Amino acid sequence: MTARIRKIAVNIEETHQEMGKSISPATRKAVAVAVIENPFAGTYVEDLSDLMEIGAELGALLGRKCIEALGISPSEAESYGKSAMVGENGELEHAAAILHPKLGAPLRKEVEKGAALVPSSKKMGGLGQVLDVPLGHKDAAYVRSHFDGIEVRLNDAPRANEIMVAVAVTDSGRPLPRVGGLSAEDAVGQDGLR
Repeated sequence: MTARIRKIAVNIEETHQEMGKSISPATRKAVAVAVIENPFAGTYVEDLSDLMEIGAELGALLGRKCIEALGISPSEAESYGKSAMVGENGELEHAAAILHPKLGAPLRKEVEKGAALVPSSKKMGGLGQVLDVPLGHKDAAYVRSHFDGIEVRLNDAPRANEIMVAVAVTDSGRPLPRVGGLSAEDAVGQDGLR
């Protein structure tokens, strides 16, 4: 099945100053969101494999859009995350079907490697509601400087029969990180943790 996309939006957030301190280079996050038709809105369906296939399509598409928006090579991506919001005629499991079984592998190809789990969130919502996308280092979950998030909101989504699917990618961690833990430079990225 191919996703029936109503719209795509891409946003970039750059932080140049924090607490009066200059951030150089600026920390940057990109989030790409697709608003798609929910093929199972209003009905219970046991087999959600069509949504899983849509997740695979969107993992590649949205991951690529984030990399392009940041203007970086895939190897320069440092963290990632994914999220979905289902409109009122859907169910939370529709978001889970898109996010979990197949979205991660194509996203990992777009950011090169991606040994760590892709942080995720899912929710039900309506027009203009904020969707939070959690972020974590793409290769080593213990890199605390990359525990972060980004919000996305579209004034006209998700409609009752839609799903908003978001992928976020960064080229850096939080501005001014200082809570310890493994540094990004010291991460090995073989087990997804360190």
